[in-house]
Amino acid sequence: MRDNQNLKRLLLIGRSGCGKTTLTQALRGEKIHYLKTQGMAFNDFLIDSPGEYAENHDLGAALALYSYEADVVALLIAANDDYSLFPPNITCLVNREVIGIVTKIDKANPDRAERWLRLSGCKRVFFVNSKTGEGVSNIIGHLKPQKIN
Repeated sequence: MRDNQNLKRLLLIGRSGCGKTTLTQALRGEKIHYLKTQGMAFNDFLIDSPGEYAENHDLGAALALYSYEADVVALLIAANDDYSLFPPNITCLVNREVIGIVTKIDKANPDRAERWLRLSGCKRVFFVNSKTGEGVSNIIGHLKPQKIN
């Protein structure tokens, strides 16, 4: 497990199966294994949300409330997803920084997933393969507090 002290707290939002929990394990430096997130999972610097919260309108309001517990909100879309859950310009509803993360970049179409995230309002988009670790360090670097001179 890596030293995750002093990182900004990150809330992961996306549909079931898009790779939120696998990314959580990769960001924490843990061994990757399948685990279904049943409820909001708070870790040292991560909040992993169940996909059902993003997929179900009645539960979606809870994500807005949980965003207040985070410093950064991440919208996730897997490269092999057939559609985006996120409507255009949705990021303006959150008063936190919102980033996009394309997961499973070894699959299908990461460029299409990036376009969907940018359409949703994400100005910064990261590309990751949680199983190989590709791109994980870029997200960790982004979560480190910036030193002001």
